[in-house]
Amino acid sequence: MSNPPVSPSAAPPASHRYLPLLLVLFVGSGCAALIYEIVWFEMLQLSVGSSAVSLGVLLGTFMGGMCVGSLALSRVVARGHHPLKVYAALELGVGAFGLLALVLLPLAGSVYLSIAGHGMPGFLLRGVVAAICLLPPTFAMGATLPAIARWVETTRRGVSWLGFFYGGNTAGAVVGCLVTGFYLLRVYNVQTATFVAVALNILVASIAFSLSRVTPASADGAESKTESAEAPAGTGFVYTAIAISGMTALGAEVVWTRLFTLLLGGTTYTFSIILAVFLIGIGLGSSVGSYAARQLVRPRLALGLVQLLLMAAIAWTAWQVTSELPYWPTNPELTSRPWFQFQIDFVRCAWAILPAACLWGASFPLALASVASPGQDAGRMVGRVYASNTVGAIVGALFMSLVSIAWVGTQQSQRILIVLSAVGAA
Repeated sequence: MSNPPVSPSAAPPASHRYLPLLLVLFVGSGCAALIYEIVWFEMLQLSVGSSAVSLGVLLGTFMGGMCVGSLALSRVVARGHHPLKVYAALELGVGAFGLLALVLLPLAGSVYLSIAGHGMPGFLLRGVVAAICLLPPTFAMGATLPAIARWVETTRRGVSWLGFFYGGNTAGAVVGCLVTGFYLLRVYNVQTATFVAVALNILVASIAFSLSRVTPASADGAESKTESAEAPAGTGFVYTAIAISGMTALGAEVVWTRLFTLLLGGTTYTFSIILAVFLIGIGLGSSVGSYAARQLVRPRLALGLVQLLLMAAIAWTAWQVTSELPYWPTNPELTSRPWFQFQIDFVRCAWAILPAACLWGASFPLALASVASPGQDAGRMVGRVYASNTVGAIVGALFMSLVSIAWVGTQQSQRILIVLSAVGAA
């Protein structure tokens, strides 16, 4: 099932030297995206109500919009456009819609409350309208990685850089999550946090547009092809495996958040720590997987081995959360400042969750390497892998939160995750 070996291709130094700068741009883009996500969650609680429903509306819209955007870019935008200009336009679009959300989301609560009235009809209608308001910016966010993917070739070197971009985007998301949750919304308000995110979008777009004026449309200096090469045989197995990987990742996050609330308390503080640890692990794993993708001859075998290791990692976390961490000698009353307790809680979360999160992060660049072949439309290739992973994540989050935990409990749910990882490996 291994795809044919792809010979590495070195990019000319004149263009290749800008790839690290693009990595920095993706850090800024990821930071802005997480600022928006947390701000929108705060606003949805005011316009829609019920934190559980608000979180459902946000996650469904955020991930669904990114999935559609990643798939649609290759169909909507022709390959003749300079990828950096497309990326800059998408970032400006995210910023513009982010500003509009400050006005539109409160209207979703006030206008439609008067139309539909109280009760479940008005509640659901406000949720639908709020989701529609958030679809355009999330659509643009999802299209950014496929857009910039067209600037690199689908060789081992190019695919590894795509993995680094994904990891950089995740690293920026960690910063955005922590800065927004623990500083911007505590010291300032949603308007200030939104303005910070918009400023990041404008800065990233300006740099990308400037780069487009001094670089060719491809980092390898090759002209864009009008015909795409055939994808390697058996790519359907790879799409299925990365979808299952996304399913287990978000499903596990739901289960482990529930378990850690019993250990650390059911607060936004706990959710922020768990989310930050997940994102750090995904970023680290993606970086290692990206480097490995450049060296491996059989990336599909490596992808399968990672899914096998996930079985052990999920079991490790389940054992730590239920049998080990509750007995760590930690007493909150002994700490003089909240900062010390944050360090202890962060270490406990990282000790249990980080191994699995790193493996999920490594799965994405290995999946890209498994379906890549020279001459492909990189935007379409990345969009399909990204969409498969996102669809699996949506299914996993909904299934675990609405069905599995209520039906069989957290212990059996974690066993289901282990079985799914085995299926993904197979």
